[in-house]
Amino acid sequence: MTGTREQAEDIRTQVAAVCAPMGLRLSVEKTAITHIDEGLDFLGWHLQRHRKRGTQKHYVYLYPSKKALQAVKEKVKTLCRQDTNLPLAVVLHHLNPVLRGWTAYFRHGVSSATFQYLSAFTWR
Repeated sequence: MTGTREQAEDIRTQVAAVCAPMGLRLSVEKTAITHIDEGLDFLGWHLQRHRKRGTQKHYVYLYPSKKALQAVKEKVKTLCRQDTNLPLAVVLHHLNPVLRGWTAYFRHGVSSATFQYLSAFTWR
């Protein structure tokens, strides 16, 4: 929404009042009020507005969040360290679905730098 932080907090209280008769509760901890230039994390994505290079226009960009990247890195570590005596083909057979699924989910955003980092991390 557009407006000030106070207006956004007023809207949050109004939404909580509308949800209360339906038996729903708006969680104050999960309902963050932030400026789009600071960015926010939602469903594994980090949404943030930046100025496009070479222009004065601003666009909202989607990046994989640091939490999502950390989670897939932990999965890669776990799969690689489960049994060090496995042949390479078996390890790759276990890693491939994890990496393919994660990259398929995040391919719609600005993810190439993150994919390059994850590729180098997996190789090491």
